[in-house]
Amino acid sequence: MHVIPAIDILEGHCVRLYQGDYQQSQIYDQSPVDVARKWEDQGATRLHIVDLDGAKAGTPQNQEAIAAIAEAVSVPVQVGGGLRNYQSVAEVMELGVQQAILGTTAVEQPETIRTLCQEFPNRIAIGIDARNGKVATKGWLETSEILATDLALQMAKQGVATIIYTDIYRDGTLSGPNIEALREIANCTDVPIIASGGIRSVTDLLNLLTLEPYGVAGAIIGRALYTGDVVLSEALQAVGPGRIQDVPPELGNMDFA
Repeated sequence: MHVIPAIDILEGHCVRLYQGDYQQSQIYDQSPVDVARKWEDQGATRLHIVDLDGAKAGTPQNQEAIAAIAEAVSVPVQVGGGLRNYQSVAEVMELGVQQAILGTTAVEQPETIRTLCQEFPNRIAIGIDARNGKVATKGWLETSEILATDLALQMAKQGVATIIYTDIYRDGTLSGPNIEALREIANCTDVPIIASGGIRSVTDLLNLLTLEPYGVAGAIIGRALYTGDVVLSEALQAVGPGRIQDVPPELGNMDFA
C-alpha cells in the first residue's frame, strides 16, 4: 500500500484543517516546498497537494507554490483544489503535476470528466469527499444529495484512473479511517481507491491493508505526520513503500515511484 503525505496550502503556507473547517487551520510550515522535500527525503513515493484557497475560490490560487514543489521533487505529485474546468486542469498539468484531482466538477459537470479522461489518460483522479455518505462540493462548503457510492459508479464509467475517498468527519481529527465506508465504496467499483481522512497511526494503515483485496491501494496521511503520531519511514516499512507488482494495472499507470 502506498503511503502518500498530504501538503495542504492556504495563503502560501503548509497547514492542516479540522474537518475541512477553514476557521480551524493550523500552520505547520511557512514553506510547502521545504515540506515536500522533507517527505521525499523520508521515502515518500508520491505527494498529495491541496490548494485550499483554490478549493474555496473555485479557481487555482497557489500555482507558484505547486510549480515549485513539482520542480523541487522527483516523485509524482497529485494536485486538487479549484480544478473545475478543462483550462484549469490543462494549466496545472503544465506545472509538472502528474495527476489532477477534481471533485465539484464530477458532481456538476460529469461530461467534462469524460473529456478530461480522454485528453489526459490515467492522469485524472476524482476526490469523493463525503459527509454521512453524501458528497460535499465547493471546498467542502456545500453538501449535495448524491451518494458517494453512486458518484463512484458514475465516475468509473467516465474512465477516471483513481478515486480518493475522504470522510470529512474524520479528516484532521486523528480518529481513524472509516473502514466500513471505504469497503463499501471499494466494493462498488473496480477503480483503485485511495483512503484519506482520520489516519492516526501505523495500526490504522495495517487495518487499511485488509481492504487491499477490495481495491484500496493507498492512503493519504496529513495531520498525523505533522504531529509525529506517524513517522513516515516507519509507516512505509510497515505497509510497503510500493509493491508495484500488487497494484491494479490502472494504478500502476499512475507512475508511482
